[in-house]
Amino acid sequence: MNATSSVGALLLCRAEPGSVRPVAHLLRERMLLAPAGDEWSVLVPEGTPWQDRQESRSEAETEGEQPVDSVLGGWATALAVGSTWPVLALWWDGDRAGYTLASGFRRPVGYVWLTDGTPAGEDEAMRTFAARLGLDPVLDIQQLEALTRPDPEADGRTRMRGLLAVLARIGVMLPPGLEPGEPADRLRTAAGGRPEAQRIAWAGWRDAVKLELDAVESSGLGPWLRGPRARALAVAQLAAGLPLVAWGVGRRSGGWAFAGVMLLAHGAAGLAYDRIRGDRS
Repeated sequence: MNATSSVGALLLCRAEPGSVRPVAHLLRERMLLAPAGDEWSVLVPEGTPWQDRQESRSEAETEGEQPVDSVLGGWATALAVGSTWPVLALWWDGDRAGYTLASGFRRPVGYVWLTDGTPAGEDEAMRTFAARLGLDPVLDIQQLEALTRPDPEADGRTRMRGLLAVLARIGVMLPPGLEPGEPADRLRTAAGGRPEAQRIAWAGWRDAVKLELDAVESSGLGPWLRGPRARALAVAQLAAGLPLVAWGVGRRSGGWAFAGVMLLAHGAAGLAYDRIRGDRS
């Protein structure tokens, strides 16, 4: 990676594409989604809301452009808050390269190298990074700490490859062509050429909700939300709710009556959900 390298970025999510897709839609950005190893997925932005030209970071900020690390950090945080899995943003531009790890509501952690590979982050960030991803506290930490020490033969691109080599131990394997230091257009071409790649595009809240429901129904909770098992559960709730309401009213017990009403409401909602989703599928 040299001073004239184009801007590039990747988002690594510790989840299968089926789980990532509905959450990624909420970013309202055009992206390509593909598997990236064992229980990992990668999002490749198709749009570039950061500086496309091969110019310095200071020039981009002077012109009011958001640098790539700010954009990717915001996306990673939004994805992590809306999910149960961590998100790792990898980014590079003409001046620097680095990563941002977002996990739930915790403060994101990141590290930066200059283009020539000079470390420009805090050593503690690497240890926090390793702990949050469940990396080996001895072997993996040693390799990560080596990335924070001066090395005249390692530029920014080499540092990023070293980071990915450590992540390979927890299943990360980027598809061919998605290499650190590559410009955004090459990343898009490489991701788009994969047969398993999916295109993410915002199509309104209705489609976003539908995708979220599809994801939930395909999970372990699916049989309890829709289908024979869900209908049986709803009927059982109705059957239990009716006598409970009658018993609560007869005994003048507001608590038992309220419990019966809740069972009736859940049962009715379950049957309605199953009917509506069945009609729309």
